[in-house]
Amino acid sequence: MSIIIAEIGQAHDGSLGMAHAYIDALANTGVDAVKFQTHIAEAESSIYEPFRVKFSRQDSTRFDYWKRMEFSLQQWKELKTHCDEVGLEFISSPFSNAAVDLLEEVGVKRYKIGSGEITNFLLLEKVARTGKPIILSSGMSSFDELDEAVTFLKSKNVEYSILQCTTSYPTKPDQYGFNVITELKERYKVAVGFSDHSAKIETCIAAAALGAEIFEFHVVFNRKQFGPDVLSSLTIDEIKLISQSIKNILTAINNPINKNDNSEFKDLKNIFEKSLSVNKDLNKGHKLSFSDLEAKKPAKKGITATFFRDVVGKVINRDMKKWEFLNIEDIND
Repeated sequence: MSIIIAEIGQAHDGSLGMAHAYIDALANTGVDAVKFQTHIAEAESSIYEPFRVKFSRQDSTRFDYWKRMEFSLQQWKELKTHCDEVGLEFISSPFSNAAVDLLEEVGVKRYKIGSGEITNFLLLEKVARTGKPIILSSGMSSFDELDEAVTFLKSKNVEYSILQCTTSYPTKPDQYGFNVITELKERYKVAVGFSDHSAKIETCIAAAALGAEIFEFHVVFNRKQFGPDVLSSLTIDEIKLISQSIKNILTAINNPINKNDNSEFKDLKNIFEKSLSVNKDLNKGHKLSFSDLEAKKPAKKGITATFFRDVVGKVINRDMKKWEFLNIEDIND
């Protein structure tokens, strides 16, 4: 399994037209899926939610912001249809059981669970009952918490995968936690990926080289736009580059080279490997020293340069001109 997911999230800022614009732009970047977040304010939040309440000039509370991010069922269906038309999988993270009900009507094939929901077993139960695969983000979770969530999902016979993620926006290099990719693979024996908030081109490319199979990053048209994830997002052009780079790395990993077999280089070896020659005029009876020898292309025109030590100290049995190839019949035993 490998999948590249561009997260639109709330980059649309509540505009349906902007959400569709992102889908069109991402259709030509090489990503496999786009991901939204499905927020239903009354079901997931309240007026008491303290997080980032003053980050927006038009929303007096975080609850108001979530309200503004909502789309209707019909609008979600239109977004899903748009994704189908351009060949992108539609994914959305639910943040309430009500959101799961909505997404089931929209028709998703898998669910992404945000790291803040790992301990929300009510939501995990709701999603598990759909029987669809789950991608877990591990950003805020300890291994103990992940163990509990994994045990729960296993008890429900749900297919799952896990993303290494650092909940820091934007994530700095010393926070990437690349080591956790291997630790997750060894601990859970499932597909593991990387959810990136660094806004750097190299991060997911490095994660691919380290064994990640699922890749997720936020997208924004311009990092000067408004939004909570803007500074942690990648632009459309950057995503084009990253998508192709990830695919190249995965192709390389899936095609290991057998260093015991170099037969395909037979013709090149004849061109680039070298044969021994003499680097000065030498008279018959001269005892060869290291300083008399040179190695010249191509191979098989003289004694292979590998065996120069067998030649040193031997006597030549004919006069030789500078740069002549040295063959076995030119020296005495």
